[in-house]
Amino acid sequence: MKIVAIIQARMGSTRLPGKVLRTVLGKPMIKYQVDRIRHSSYLDEVVIATTDNRKDDVIVDFCKSEKLHYFRGSEKDVLSRYHQAAKKTEADVIVRLTADCPVIDAQTIDHVIKAFVTNKHVDYVANVLERTYPRGYDIEVFTRQTLEKINKVACRNSDREHVTTYIRDHPEQFDIVNVLHHADYSNYRLTVDTIEDFRLIKKIIQSLEPKNQYYMLEDIIKLLENHPDWLTINANIKQKGWR
Repeated sequence: MKIVAIIQARMGSTRLPGKVLRTVLGKPMIKYQVDRIRHSSYLDEVVIATTDNRKDDVIVDFCKSEKLHYFRGSEKDVLSRYHQAAKKTEADVIVRLTADCPVIDAQTIDHVIKAFVTNKHVDYVANVLERTYPRGYDIEVFTRQTLEKINKVACRNSDREHVTTYIRDHPEQFDIVNVLHHADYSNYRLTVDTIEDFRLIKKIIQSLEPKNQYYMLEDIIKLLENHPDWLTINANIKQKGWR
């Protein structure tokens, strides 16, 4: 069973263009993410799924410099991009990640993957259906067969753009498992969608990375508990809905 992490990435973010290649300590955000998830015990491959747009040539250049596999496809039809990337890599299981989560850790990814591989008949495992993990720790795991099914039947623009909304809206068609953290960290925002988000993530990386590049979620929580004022940096940011 080949397990492949497919990270969707593009330069054309509406709220913070070029965010995936913004640097902290001289290193692009997407490299932090890739380096951290490569520490996973389950992943066989990491692939960047970017777009055909010329502005995303720089992401391809990054992939080449890092010897990372990549796939280019439709910007708006992200579902088809995932489907084609999965076919190209011959993935049996897809771990869906987005490139705005630079501090996500391999331990959390492995926790969600383990929930998938230990449930023989499951189609879709995620930690986002009932949220206890922070924003920025979103992980979805599903079979290639599930991806092929939704690629055939999903017609709404929102389903094509957000990849897995068809599964969430039709739970009767799938065997679904949601993974919970033992503590509720859902009020923390560790994703990067705005300049305020980036400022918080920059502080986190600058504080933790020099000591240990494989720091865990609990290390981030402890840091933020010691610096509660940091949470005000992006406290007013509203998450964009998937509808």
